[in-house]
Amino acid sequence: MLLFALGDNPYGYYEILRWVIAGISGYLAFIAHEQKNTSWTWIMAIIAILFNPISPFHFDRDTWQIIDLISAIIFFTSLFKLKTSNKI
Repeated sequence: MLLFALGDNPYGYYEILRWVIAGISGYLAFIAHEQKNTSWTWIMAIIAILFNPISPFHFDRDTWQIIDLISAIIFFTSLFKLKTSNKI
């Protein structure tokens, strides 16, 4: 979703993106906290705050594209750095 956001999409797409990314990064921050991985907890918490849909940040399009790209790279890296369990 973050890489697709680099294109020209309707505003509704970006609203949904905020909810999805804030939720996923909040969950990953919780996972990182449970694993006592402080750096990943902070990284995911910052992403959750940036994308939070309740009180959104308003940056220009170029800034959001950079944030989207960096966030996509961080999420891809987290696949290898954060170990999730199947105990849900």
